Amino acid sequence: MTGGSVDFALEELQSQIRALQQELDETNKGTIALSLELEESREKLARQADELLRANAELESANAELNAFSYSVSHDLRAPLRAVLGFSNVLHEDYGDILGAYGGELLDRIRQAATRMSDLIIDLLRLSRTTTADMRISLVDLSQIANGVVAELQGLEPERSVQVEVQSGLMCEADLHLIRIVLENLIGNAWKFTSGNDTPYIEVSAESGSDACVYCVKDNGAGFDMDYASKLFGPFQRLHTEEEYPGTGIGLATVRAIVRRHGGEVWAHGEIGKGAAFYFTLSPSGSVEAPRND
Repeated sequence: MTGGSVDFALEELQSQIRALQQELDETNKGTIALSLELEESREKLARQADELLRANAELESANAELNAFSYSVSHDLRAPLRAVLGFSNVLHEDYGDILGAYGGELLDRIRQAATRMSDLIIDLLRLSRTTTADMRISLVDLSQIANGVVAELQGLEPERSVQVEVQSGLMCEADLHLIRIVLENLIGNAWKFTSGNDTPYIEVSAESGSDACVYCVKDNGAGFDMDYASKLFGPFQRLHTEEEYPGTGIGLATVRAIVRRHGGEVWAHGEIGKGAAFYFTLSPSGSVEAPRND
């Protein structure tokens, strides 16, 4: 190889080295820039996490204060209400003749209003307890609970003939006391809203979904307008008058609170005059696959 060829080869090699060095420098700059971006992202995520923790702590504190306030107010209201009811009963028993027909009617209205207020307070206390009580998760037989609730309702109204079908083997992992309240409210509502049907029917069942088991309480009762479905689970929200179907409007709010404490959701479908179906899930870990009816 001649001297010129060697010089040319060396120059070419040096050129390639310089090009590689330039690429390496650019790569290093990019790596440093990426590292800075990642560090900024980590710091931003850390700040957001801290903000979220503070917000959750503030929310938990606000909820605790609200629950304490609701419990205190509800509890303190019961004493004067008991006095109103007690003195009203005395007036009715000892002075009913003196009051006359119109006075007696007014007194009955006072007693009914005080009784309704007492029921509201009891339900508010119940709602407050469901959102604060400690939960003890265990394997629960929903079929057994549902049959027990139905037996109690039949005992209270033995004159009613209601066809009730409870799917056997419905199991879940939940707090026994709280999940019973869910079924008491859902089956109790189905029982109440089928009272105007000549052939009342209630069904308690479950189906396995993709993420969790979906439990359902269905009836062929009064139903409701789906345009107002979003109001069903709010406290004091009623789609029927007190004269049509008595109640306080707290039951479904309690159901939602309990279901959400278990990590699930609750929703409903209905049609006026054709019944309603209420569905709820528990967290995937709290759901047990529904039995097959082969």
